[in-house]
Amino acid sequence: MHGRVKVKTTAQQEEEKRKEREKKLKIYVAARDACFSKRKDGVFDEEALQLTQQLLSSNPDFATLWNYRREILMHLETVKDKDEVQKIYEAELLFLESCLKVNPKSYGSWHHRGWVSARLPRPDWARELSLCDRCLSLDDRNFHCWDYRRMVVKMSGVPVKQELEFTDRLIGSNFSNYSSWHYRSTLLPLLHPESPEATSQCGDPPHSSSPPSPQTHFHRVCEEQLLKEYELVQNAFFTDPNDQSAWFYYRWLLGRAEREEMISCVYVSREGERVAVAFSRPVNAQSAGLLLVLDGQPQKVEWQSVHPHFKHSPVWICDLPPGTISDITNEHNLTVHWTEKHTHRDCALYTGRSESWCRDTATDLELFRSELSVEKTSVLQSELQSVNQLQELEPLNKWCLLTIILLMRALDPLGYEKETLAHFQTLREVDSMRSAYYSDLCSKFMIENTILKMEYAEVRVFSISDR
Repeated sequence: MHGRVKVKTTAQQEEEKRKEREKKLKIYVAARDACFSKRKDGVFDEEALQLTQQLLSSNPDFATLWNYRREILMHLETVKDKDEVQKIYEAELLFLESCLKVNPKSYGSWHHRGWVSARLPRPDWARELSLCDRCLSLDDRNFHCWDYRRMVVKMSGVPVKQELEFTDRLIGSNFSNYSSWHYRSTLLPLLHPESPEATSQCGDPPHSSSPPSPQTHFHRVCEEQLLKEYELVQNAFFTDPNDQSAWFYYRWLLGRAEREEMISCVYVSREGERVAVAFSRPVNAQSAGLLLVLDGQPQKVEWQSVHPHFKHSPVWICDLPPGTISDITNEHNLTVHWTEKHTHRDCALYTGRSESWCRDTATDLELFRSELSVEKTSVLQSELQSVNQLQELEPLNKWCLLTIILLMRALDPLGYEKETLAHFQTLREVDSMRSAYYSDLCSKFMIENTILKMEYAEVRVFSISDR
């Protein structure tokens, strides 16, 4: 046995590891308690800065310590000159990079980096963009980094065109980069908006140079750019039909335009002398400027929501003064003005009639889809043909089948009803885990179709028991 290295048993190794963990834990707890004590006493010195750095280096998700560290840094701002503050914050950025190496998706580290960058006297935004590039090259779905990048882009005024080219590179290297597709959807309406001014020169960027926050409301993209995007996204889902990222982006590209805001229906009844008004979206009648005019005379009425606990409602009701329209031998003309949208709707209550209503037919109004122009209809027909070609190659691809259904709904819901039902049946079979969702969506579409058919047949009642 002489000359052989003694090998420790598993039990001995575990015991040594336990003792080492206990030793580290005691040091960690002592440093933590020292930080809490200093913060309680209002101490914001260099030692506290070192203690928090020691703790956060091993555990960058300790939110309280990040808060304390910011308090220390804000105090140092008051006692140091601008150049010293610059050096302190530059060192802070280097420290944060080490924290991100420990946990690249640390909420606290990314939030603190954004805070530091915003307070830095002379920020180096190019360096921050480069950091984002490196982090996203390691994990292109790191949403913390994406959020931070948007902040950097906004603060530094990076042109929208440059950011769109950045998404080109990321998508080109990985079609499955959902974050890049999403970011692209926020940039395109800024660079290629659909508007009368932009129609003739699609592609000229607007005056805004930096992308907005994700909450910003967007308009649709101009037709010329949409055609290019269709080609890009088709390359993606023809390459990998089962990847959902490109399909979601495709759904966004095919998104419907917003419906026109209008008064959908006005109903008046002699019984109860009541008027009901339905809108194309929920509104607040008190702030929307709703005016009722009866036989040329404005009426002072109190509008009430059909949802008493909500300020916004799609339907509002008011009662007229007693005796105003109760006499069935009189004829009345009624107009409801929606002053906020500069629109109105008229309704005539004829002699001998106890009630009356005025609205557009469902077929004219297109209740369940936006009206498509000839150009857009031809584009959607072309897209349907392309996706049908993919479906021939991938007959059981659920994303392909669902997209075909939605395209058919946008083009001709009644004309494609038989094909839609067949595709829903296939979807339930190939994606059985979501069969209830497909059944529910199919039911919704069939009920909508029945309502459209009612308009053609001029009937008012139908049964939904089998739908």
